[in-house]
Amino acid sequence: MKKILFAASEGNPFIKTGGLADVVGALPKYLNSKKFDVRVILPKYLCIPEESRQKMSHVTEFYAEMPRGREYIGIDEAAEEGITYYFIDNEHYFAGEHPYNQIFEDVNKFAFYSRAVLECLKKLDFCPDIIHCHDWQAALLPVFLKEFYDKDPFFQNTKTIMTIHNQKFQGRWQIDDIENCRDLPADCRYKAMEAYKETNFLKAGILYADRVTTVSETYAEEIKFPEGGEGLDGVMQKVSGKLSGIVNGIDYEDYNPLKDPMLAAPFGLRNITQKRKNKESLQKELGLNVDENTMLLGMVSRMTEQKGFDLVNYVMEEMLNTMDVQVAVLGTGEERFQNSFRYFQDKYPGKLSATIGYSEVLAHEIYAGADAFLMPSQFEPCGLSQLISMRYGTVPIVRETGGLKDTVEAYNEIWQTGTGFSFANYDANEMLHIIRYAYDVYRNHPKEWRMLMKRCMKTDNSWQNSAKKYEKLYLELV
Repeated sequence: MKKILFAASEGNPFIKTGGLADVVGALPKYLNSKKFDVRVILPKYLCIPEESRQKMSHVTEFYAEMPRGREYIGIDEAAEEGITYYFIDNEHYFAGEHPYNQIFEDVNKFAFYSRAVLECLKKLDFCPDIIHCHDWQAALLPVFLKEFYDKDPFFQNTKTIMTIHNQKFQGRWQIDDIENCRDLPADCRYKAMEAYKETNFLKAGILYADRVTTVSETYAEEIKFPEGGEGLDGVMQKVSGKLSGIVNGIDYEDYNPLKDPMLAAPFGLRNITQKRKNKESLQKELGLNVDENTMLLGMVSRMTEQKGFDLVNYVMEEMLNTMDVQVAVLGTGEERFQNSFRYFQDKYPGKLSATIGYSEVLAHEIYAGADAFLMPSQFEPCGLSQLISMRYGTVPIVRETGGLKDTVEAYNEIWQTGTGFSFANYDANEMLHIIRYAYDVYRNHPKEWRMLMKRCMKTDNSWQNSAKKYEKLYLELV
């Protein structure tokens, strides 16, 4: 049996700020437990909810020599759906109301985390065949492993995989100001870790890891070029031989319209007409005009340019004034977008609802109650929202980028194929044109729309297929 350790800064259900936590919380459960002993190691943030902290039991504590001196490291343990989770405890680094603070704090925090992971494994007597590192927060693990433990018999056969969930976030800071990296060799600190005269955690992890993956095949190609590489396109071309893309999945137990307790009316393929009850319930809850025939567009997203909110802002008034549509938005983000959606809500009562914040219940209600789901991202490494919306028979409208291109097949009215609507260029008018096309199908071709909904629900976006690809990668590596 191969031993796999997932190292990440967050994981559902213990701590979550975004899609990374969903991946870390779901993928281990779908790997073959007869072939792989998969465990997860996370920071023990002080902000982890008390309900989750109650599940933890103390394993051990010790001190380790690090650049700042002797550092305390506590280890806690919890089990969740058959998976063992470890938690690294040190309140100097992991206190605070949020898992992420200022970047100058976080680079030191996660440098400590990476060092502590390797020290913990010996105390736990768990020697992984593969350490699967997720995003820049865990990117120094391959670096420390090769620089400090290369001759350690305990880690003699340990390999590393670096998974990039979003290349925009790289862990960058002034080279000499990161205390927990000061004892790295100069040729590492000022060459492999350096990018544009700053330390770059992600770059170092990419270069030191044995394999590099990202979360969709298209995104694996996009990051090799200046338009998508976020300054690391040259590095990605250099490591292209060890780079591959594996699209994310979603947990079909968490997102199951037949059993979802958050819905007004559970439904499935055989009783898909029940979906309309969720739409009616959502319209009432959000103060929208209750009308079965009005097309309801949903958005559950960070309100940023990356997610296409500048395009949505540009066309919103024209869309609401020229089509019988409603819009339900849930999320937080840039102040300008939050304010613009507050303005639209005040100007178009009954037609637009903007909930500034986040609610897991309301998110499920929007996925289930909307007719279509709008996701016009500027770039999208994978995206989970389009997969969730399809699971609930809510037709995605997306831009053809990254994982959106890989997971949403454009509707073909001649052959009656496809699972959504898509547009190619990052252009507001092009987006509006495809929304009008979707609106026409919804209003004037209800039979075709119903078939489109069913194709969405039949599409397998679970972790089953992706887990098999990770299993193959693990076995190739060890």
